[in-house]
Amino acid sequence: MRILISGASIAGPALAYWLTRYGHSVTVVERAPTPRKTGGHAVDLFGPAMEVAEKMGVLPRVAEMSTGTTRLTVHREGRRRPVTIDLTKIFGAVTDRHVEIMRDDLSEIFHHATRDHVEYVFGDSITALADDGQVFFDNGAARRFDLVIGADGLHSNVRRLVFGPESGFSAFIGAYLGVLSVPDSPHRAGELVEHLGVGRTAGMYGAGRPGDARAVFLFRSRHQLDYHHRDVSRQKQLLRAAFSGMHPEVDGWLDELDHTPAFYFDSITQLRMDTWSRGRVALVGDAGYCPGPAVGGSTSLAVLGAYVLAGELAVANGDHERAFAAYEREMTPLVLGSRAFARNAAKRLIPNSRLGTWAVLRGLQLVSALPTGASRALAKLNGKGLRLHDSMVIKDYPALASNSTNTSKTNR
Repeated sequence: MRILISGASIAGPALAYWLTRYGHSVTVVERAPTPRKTGGHAVDLFGPAMEVAEKMGVLPRVAEMSTGTTRLTVHREGRRRPVTIDLTKIFGAVTDRHVEIMRDDLSEIFHHATRDHVEYVFGDSITALADDGQVFFDNGAARRFDLVIGADGLHSNVRRLVFGPESGFSAFIGAYLGVLSVPDSPHRAGELVEHLGVGRTAGMYGAGRPGDARAVFLFRSRHQLDYHHRDVSRQKQLLRAAFSGMHPEVDGWLDELDHTPAFYFDSITQLRMDTWSRGRVALVGDAGYCPGPAVGGSTSLAVLGAYVLAGELAVANGDHERAFAAYEREMTPLVLGSRAFARNAAKRLIPNSRLGTWAVLRGLQLVSALPTGASRALAKLNGKGLRLHDSMVIKDYPALASNSTNTSKTNR
């Protein structure tokens, strides 16, 4: 089949990889003019998603490009002495396999794994979809595809065209996320520095490259703020208002807003849709079931979703109606679990009282002090909570992958 994917970040290239493995001809269209190679924030790959990356043959490169963050230094607002946390103990408690990598590095790895067998069209986007498979674009000529997959993120263009406005599916869970590039400090290699206050937290970590770091800001808001998701000036204004005066170091990070090469700001919003497919169109990753940026393991969910969608299309021998239904059955429990996890994580990461900040810090200290085996055993008692992402079980499609051939170029 000829399949069009909208979005070349994480879910899109991952899906393209598996679809070409099963013999489909794949085109990926991306609004950005080139593959993104700067900016972005760190994302986590947990156990099952790492297994998928391993099946793709890219896990060694993923590990090589990891941020290498191993320790956390927390400055609690109003307290003089910082607390140091062993992050390897924290992640060791919640997962058996984990890597933190910059989002754009992971995107580039997936792009490189697929670029020889997938047609990438940058600097264009879909404007309309016809029932007969005809797809219209901003810049390119109209083309016909058998299926169209929206992998274009939380503010998906495909979802808007097929399902309607985002407001009908989004649920604000009370917080905002901001990320910007800042100069790194060599003496802080492997360290995440965090300032924790009531209703807000700010941190800085290295991006795994000399001189490159990210400042990350999370803050609570009872109501949704007034801004457009493309209005960068307004977003920076809101971020300054939320964090100004928190700490001189944080003020220094905010000063970088005037000349940062990369900036991201968005609400922590969940997508809650009853279905992720309609006709010959389906959604994958954040476009269909974002559990909440930075708090719900959305990157791992996107990698899993891409793997499952392609696998179910192969099992159904191209019967997209049967495949889409099976894909939704497989992914729904994982999505529901991630939504609940994200709501709880937002509360833990951004406590709304002084007692809450103390409790968060004490909890981290406790896990950091325990032997890894003991903390892992305690966490395993709560498989639907801290160990959620490792508890996810998905189908295995090895026979299909091994028996297929990469025919994407000859099928065009």
